[in-house]
Amino acid sequence: MEKTLMHTCCAPCSVSCIQLLRSQGIEPVSYWYNPNIHPYQEYKARRDTLMAYAPGIGMELIVQEDYGLKDFCRAVSGDLDRRCGVCYELRLEQTARYAARHGFSSFTTTLLVSPYQQHELIAETARRMGERYGVAFLYRDFRPGFRDGQAQARELGFYMQKYCGCVFSEAERYAKQIRRDMEEPEKHIG
Repeated sequence: MEKTLMHTCCAPCSVSCIQLLRSQGIEPVSYWYNPNIHPYQEYKARRDTLMAYAPGIGMELIVQEDYGLKDFCRAVSGDLDRRCGVCYELRLEQTARYAARHGFSSFTTTLLVSPYQQHELIAETARRMGERYGVAFLYRDFRPGFRDGQAQARELGFYMQKYCGCVFSEAERYAKQIRRDMEEPEKHIG
């Protein structure tokens, strides 16, 4: 069976990706590298859920421990409106580098499952990183399996996050809640 290094952002997003790849005769080796996730408790919850899931389905998992909040913030601080592209590049470059150094012929990412991410930018970035490091980017549009994978993750009792992971997306999540609270203050008064 062919193996591919699969950058994994979290266990819930990996469920349908793993199933699709295995149905195609490709065995994913999960690679945890997500220095963008904040705060540490969020990072830990996502990592630990993946670490508990992988052995149960017989999937190899490589954890590159890097709670990299300062480095991530430095990298994106120059242009916060384009931070997602920088974030994709940080994670996918490291994945391609690791794949090349450790003899993988290809890599992919669970980021391609989310309808909330910038799919084309992720794919283009991964292709570029694959070319840079001499390892093939295994493109799959995992999005059709998103809802089913999320439902399975809930059934499995996985920790289900409420934002992409970075401190800025967390702030956007709360900003939406604050706007709703301001529009209907009577609903939120004790």
